Amino acid sequence: MEKPGCNSPHGKKEIQPLRYLSREEAEAIEKELLEEFRFGQQQLIEIWGHACAMAVAKVFPLRSLAKKQPTLLVVCGCEQNGAIGLACARHLRVFEYEPTVFYPKRSSNPLYRDFTTQCEKMDIPFLSYLPTEVQLISDAYNLVIDAILGVEANPGEVAEPYIGVLATLKQIRVPLVSLDVPSGWDVETGSSDGISPDVLVSLAAPKQCATRFMGKHHLVAGRFLPYDVQKKFELNLPEYTGTECVVSL
Repeated sequence: MEKPGCNSPHGKKEIQPLRYLSREEAEAIEKELLEEFRFGQQQLIEIWGHACAMAVAKVFPLRSLAKKQPTLLVVCGCEQNGAIGLACARHLRVFEYEPTVFYPKRSSNPLYRDFTTQCEKMDIPFLSYLPTEVQLISDAYNLVIDAILGVEANPGEVAEPYIGVLATLKQIRVPLVSLDVPSGWDVETGSSDGISPDVLVSLAAPKQCATRFMGKHHLVAGRFLPYDVQKKFELNLPEYTGTECVVSL
């Protein structure tokens, strides 16, 4: 019998509620992709970075930006979420946006260094420091992308330079887009005194904290997931339109 399409609800008797993942479940899905389905880490970062760029372009098309120049700021952490931010910045540059990256603590991981090099080779500028005067950020950029802390981060263990960065992002007046998990949030409870993003792009499937997201746009980038992974983890992902790799909830 033919399987349903990889993102289609056909074959189900009824539409089941979307699954919101714990940290353990999110890590198990990534392990399954890497070990059983033989995805590479670089491949996953690239898929997610491209999907995040597509999500940004969907919510903030070039013609809708308030400023004459299509500028945006991508703030990256030193772990995988930061690498996804770097890939996102590169794709946004291809889409004719003008990204700038702030990457205060660069990773020693050779894979992540490759994503940094790719951005540099595409003439994407890197800030040496993040202005603490939020008006400077608001004047310079149409929006800010938060790619600082991912699923693996524990909000209670956030250290500098990210404490100061999050304090600044809490005050910005331009739209804020968070990748996968808003930085400073607890993945499972959503508890936070940190940032309040306007847009959340969940990778693979939403995390439990997303049930407390109060922003304007929540998108999911999980179309690439094999059907067997979706079924095993009972993700119940929404149906994607046409060839789009992200879907709005």
